[in-house]
Amino acid sequence: MKTTRYLILSALFFGALSVSPARAWLFKEWKSGIEWREPEVIDPGSATQAPSDAIVLFDGTDLSAWEGGEKWTIENGYAIDGGNIDSKQHFGDCQLHLEFATPEKIEGNGQGRGNSGVYFMGKYELQILDSYENETYFDGQCGAIYKQSPPLVNACRKPGEWQTYDIIFTAPKFHDDGTLKSPAAITALHNGVLIQNHFELLGGTFWDEPPHYETHGDKGPIHIQFHGNPVKFRNIWIRDLSKQQHATENPAAEASKTPSESDR
Repeated sequence: MKTTRYLILSALFFGALSVSPARAWLFKEWKSGIEWREPEVIDPGSATQAPSDAIVLFDGTDLSAWEGGEKWTIENGYAIDGGNIDSKQHFGDCQLHLEFATPEKIEGNGQGRGNSGVYFMGKYELQILDSYENETYFDGQCGAIYKQSPPLVNACRKPGEWQTYDIIFTAPKFHDDGTLKSPAAITALHNGVLIQNHFELLGGTFWDEPPHYETHGDKGPIHIQFHGNPVKFRNIWIRDLSKQQHATENPAAEASKTPSESDR
């Protein structure tokens, strides 16, 4: 008898959870009040191509997108680091892809082996180094946010082999009085492996100073460092994420909020 009663009650309970069209008016759909913009349809390209909404900074033919590119040598679709260069176009929030290869012939050790770096806004560095069986300080090895965060793992390939960086950079924001509103952040994949997971930077990356923030504009150049080593680069592209605003608040929904709702 108890079993029968349990089955009947269960049927009534779970049956109540299914809403028939006739009773749909009893329930009200929750809505966020945000009007989403339809995501743009893009062509992601192949594994070696830039997506259709990317800005190509180096396609293997010339370095016209860079200040100082004349110091580099281009051959066989890649460029050899011959001096510091800065992108002519400036960026804030962005997604950057680049491919690099440290020298196949091993020379030097530690920081003197295959050293370069990519800086966002000219200030925040993700280290490039030959860290394949090469000891150095952990927050200075390949994939480190220099002097602030070692990579989660060492994903380096052998010297001379092509490697990839895919980096999401969030620019810092400052109040009108110059104080920090929100820090810069970096998520990075090295050869497809997550090595930095939305690390919030403590400031600019320096060799001879502790990290600290200095007020600057909303955008800055991508800087590739020359550290005396002929590191090769190819297939560099970037997506400007500061333009990716997918939602605006619904003014009508905002106006309909009670004071207590707005304060939540």
